[in-house]
Amino acid sequence: MNEYILVTGGAGYIGSIIVEILQNNGFKVIVIDNLSNGKKEALSEDVKFFKGDFADTLILNKIFNEYKINFVIHLAASANVPHSLIDPIQYYENNTSKTVTLLKKMKEKSVKNIIFSSTAAVYGEPVYTPIDETHPTIPINPYGHSKLMIEQIIKDCRKAFDLNYIIFRYLCVAGATELHGEARKNETHLIPLVINKIINNNSNLYVFGNDFNTIDGTGIRDYFHVLDIADAHILAINNINEVKNNIFNLGFEKGYSVLDIINFANDLFKVNIDFKIKQRREGDPAILVASTKNAEKKLGWKAKRTLNEILLSTYNWQKNPKY
Repeated sequence: MNEYILVTGGAGYIGSIIVEILQNNGFKVIVIDNLSNGKKEALSEDVKFFKGDFADTLILNKIFNEYKINFVIHLAASANVPHSLIDPIQYYENNTSKTVTLLKKMKEKSVKNIIFSSTAAVYGEPVYTPIDETHPTIPINPYGHSKLMIEQIIKDCRKAFDLNYIIFRYLCVAGATELHGEARKNETHLIPLVINKIINNNSNLYVFGNDFNTIDGTGIRDYFHVLDIADAHILAINNINEVKNNIFNLGFEKGYSVLDIINFANDLFKVNIDFKIKQRREGDPAILVASTKNAEKKLGWKAKRTLNEILLSTYNWQKNPKY
């Protein structure tokens, strides 16, 4: 197999695990990552790695000229909802504008297949739950807007030059493998913060908002395991001719509130986690829960790993991180 898969942002949390599973399935992988959030240590030595921006045309020329790229898995992005409200330009530049550069280079080099990591943030406040792919897309933050704009650009490229795409709209990704897990400098995600509180108990755990229109007043999200994301990518690559030019929600189809997660962790680890309530963050919907029936029907994908597995794998990773 002389063809390669190019993964943008492949040294990050989700990227490193997708790369791990791609290699386990026999694919050759090239990663481009500027290491703003990713870590070089997250990549095995046999991954061809280019440090830099995914829109750096000099690096892209080198990659596309020297290697036969069959697929681009586009993960790299700025992805912090509250921060996107403070600095929206970064999100439109880093996410939307730079993806245009990547797509332009793909067209120039006749690379026809892309899997794009989008987000359920494109839906905004749900009109109905669970959300399916036909739900109105009315983002309430610049992060969601930046991703939705990319989706439209990719669709237009399909019509213009026969680009084949799969767009995955993620819900809340969590969990770890033995080799890889969440290792950000500034963690903002609930589950790793809950596990860190259990293990280290050296910082405050905040619950942002207890006045949402939910059963316990805290936000409800659909959490699913990062390995299930990797499985979806393998299915998409192996069946691209049958499933191309589709948008799929990826989630577990079950919602847990913030307090649900804390209470579940309390029961699982036999602890009593201390937390503090802060006001809700602007741009946070009350509920985000996916319908993944479309992915199950067309892609043959369904999330398999439970919240129990997510929490345990995150705990094991934080107790014994590899980097």
